[in-house]
Amino acid sequence: MTDLPDQIPEGFEPHFRKAPFSDPWEPVYSKRTDNSVTIGLRIAKPHTNARGFTHAGLIAALADNAMGYSCGQATGWTTSYVTVSMAVDYIGSGQIGQWLSVEGEVIKTGSTLCFAQCLAKADGKVIARANATFRVVPKPTEWPTKS
Repeated sequence: MTDLPDQIPEGFEPHFRKAPFSDPWEPVYSKRTDNSVTIGLRIAKPHTNARGFTHAGLIAALADNAMGYSCGQATGWTTSYVTVSMAVDYIGSGQIGQWLSVEGEVIKTGSTLCFAQCLAKADGKVIARANATFRVVPKPTEWPTKS
């Protein structure tokens, strides 16, 4: 079922983490549970490729974020995570107007690595799956600022 274009599914709030890389995708939303983060947005023209489908790069970037943030959520945000490897399988496409959700899930956390997976869905239909390994790194005292 397709949501109305201006509706945001229940539980989603404006995304808690902003970055210059994702500014052009706004508005971006997220939903948190105890052990996961789901990122969502309403697919619009700037999110698409030349054929009008959701761009694979957008899906990969959101998958990386959802999985990394899920590692952070599952461990209480006591450390940071850097992507070591990631694989994405594209098995469908998203269209303008659909709700894109990327649902992170932690598989295993450890002192040096965190393993996660996710499903990307357009209006609830799976369009991609991904898995990644993240390196656990000490949290910086403060995030870099723009120069």
